[in-house]
Formats: sequence, C-alpha cells, structure tokens
Amino acid sequence: MPSVFVQGRPTAAYPPLAPQARRGSVRRMTEVGEEVLHKPCREVTEFGPDLAALIDDMFRTMYAADGCGLAADQVGVALRLFVYDCPDDEGVRHVGHTVNPVPGSLDPAGRRLLDEGEGCLSVPGAVMAVPRPDRASCGASTRTASRSSSRAPVTSRAASPTRPIT
Repeated sequence: MPSVFVQGRPTAAYPPLAPQARRGSVRRMTEVGEEVLHKPCREVTEFGPDLAALIDDMFRTMYAADGCGLAADQVGVALRLFVYDCPDDEGVRHVGHTVNPVPGSLDPAGRRLLDEGEGCLSVPGAVMAVPRPDRASCGASTRTASRSSSRAPVTSRAASPTRPIT
C-alpha cells in the first residue's frame, strides 16, 4: 500500500510539507467566540487565483500552527473549504483540500468509534477526548472545480471543522 495519498490518489513520494505551503502566507487564526466560527459557511462559487491563494495560505497556516486540518473559517473566511495533512491509524499520510464538501455515507459495520484526545487550532490550549468514527467519506470539489470523492480511511477529525462551533 502507498504511504501517501494526495487528493485521495496514491502517490509514490511527497515532500514533508505540501507544496502549496511554500507559496502561502501565515494568516491570523480565529479563536472561539469570533462570529465567523459560529455561522454556517458559504458555498465556494469562484474557482480561480483567489481560491488557490487561500488554499496556499491555509496550508502554510496549518503547518505553522502544527495542525492536521484547517477550515477556512479558522482563518476568518466563511467559505466551505478545508485543508488537511494527517496520518490514519496505519500511518498512511493523507494530504489535500476539499471545496464544498458533501458528507458521504459508509457502512457503520465497517467503522470503529475512536475516543482520543484532540485539540482545535481555534481553541488554543484545549484538549479533550472526542469520540469520532475512524473514517469519513465525502464528495467535494478541488481548487479547479473538478469533483472528487474520497472514501479513504482519513482520520475524521481533519474533516470535522466544516460545521460551526456551538
């Protein structure tokens, strides 16, 4: 089995940081209590250089904060978009971004509930056990508006920031 999947596709080799991060800039991280985190995000409708630059900035910001996933609202942009770079339970690395994600369904019989400690980049210092399924599935677009679907065993915590914080 490949050790890295990029946008759901196996890749023979991949650098330690996604190439987008080299082009991006670190943005200010929003924190719990800020309005953008408490509202549903808007659908992405413009697929062009501004979206590509936002994705680059999000990768750079995620790495600077030592995170495994980052949603656009966590950098103050209320769009349905997130980036991720995280390993699954078998140590396989999953890297990519999703635009306008639509949750998929997986057979519950093939999933396990994990109850592990995790934090949130928008809630500094907080760590708690959060039960989540061991895998997630979603359909989404990429920065070029092409549709994709992923059913890989991506740690579902990287996909969770698409909902408002309540």
